[in-house]
Amino acid sequence: MPQTRSKQIEPVVETMPSSDNELSEPPDTLSSPPPASFKRQLAKYSYAGSSTKENDSPASPRTSTKRPRTATVIKTEPSVSAPTTSSSRPTKKQRKSSKYANPSKYAHLSPLVDILEHNLICVFVGTNPGVSTARQGHAYAHPSNHFWKLLHSSGLTDRRLAPSEDRSLPARYCMGNTNIVSRPSKDAAELSKDEMTEGTRELERKFAEFRPEAVCIVGKGIWEAVWRFKYGRNIRKEEFRYGWQDEEGNMGKQGHWEGSRVFVATSTSGLAASLKPAEKEAIWKPFGEWVQRRREERGFVPRKVDDELGESTVKVQGVIKTEGGARTM
Repeated sequence: MPQTRSKQIEPVVETMPSSDNELSEPPDTLSSPPPASFKRQLAKYSYAGSSTKENDSPASPRTSTKRPRTATVIKTEPSVSAPTTSSSRPTKKQRKSSKYANPSKYAHLSPLVDILEHNLICVFVGTNPGVSTARQGHAYAHPSNHFWKLLHSSGLTDRRLAPSEDRSLPARYCMGNTNIVSRPSKDAAELSKDEMTEGTRELERKFAEFRPEAVCIVGKGIWEAVWRFKYGRNIRKEEFRYGWQDEEGNMGKQGHWEGSRVFVATSTSGLAASLKPAEKEAIWKPFGEWVQRRREERGFVPRKVDDELGESTVKVQGVIKTEGGARTM
């Protein structure tokens, strides 16, 4: 009869999750009595792989809540050996960062001379001479430095100059060069904040004296040091930007003179890899275009440069003499 068959099928459906409970619970915790024989007990555990025989015991009210615990037990098994595997991997050596170095460490190297004249269109401001630059006695002399390449690609120079031609910048292009710190070091990390602060004060004095139209800060770190000197605090992330700065940031202000405009460019060091070469060129390009325009507006005519030395300046007894003026070192 249909009613009798319905009563026989109903226990079969409900016993499916019951065997899952038995996998995750000890037999002595079950509310139903234990099986009569060991063979029948084994049949219960073989349910997952067979659908021909079912448990005759009534359904347990705990079946719907206990089932996920079986999956949890299985998933945690691989994690036992995980710490052993990761701990066996060799640790990667990290490059040691430079620390402050006393000036005496590089006392055998000479500082670079400033390349300055009165009323230049622009003056570049670097951090300080690197070891290779100090040894050669010319700005940005390390082969990996992109300064001279970026000057050419941005239109600041009509060809790529060699570092040995650095002192010809005023005569050829109405441009100059200086550094925020004069002493050499391996990198900027070997300089102190006090040196950067004092260097900024000296930059202000130089620009007040020589009055270039603009100064080009060659690197974010230099502008951060100038900002600390000017405003007495670190520059916030949202305040920093490459390119032309507000008039308030002009350098060398004196009397009625409003000071030199400031353009912040990227570092040209080969170690500065946060920006791609194309991105650096895009940042430098507007400054190159502005300098070219100012040369035309001034009617600038390049002066003759010494063919042998490739420079228009001569160092005599600690003084850099140029056709446009003199600077005591």
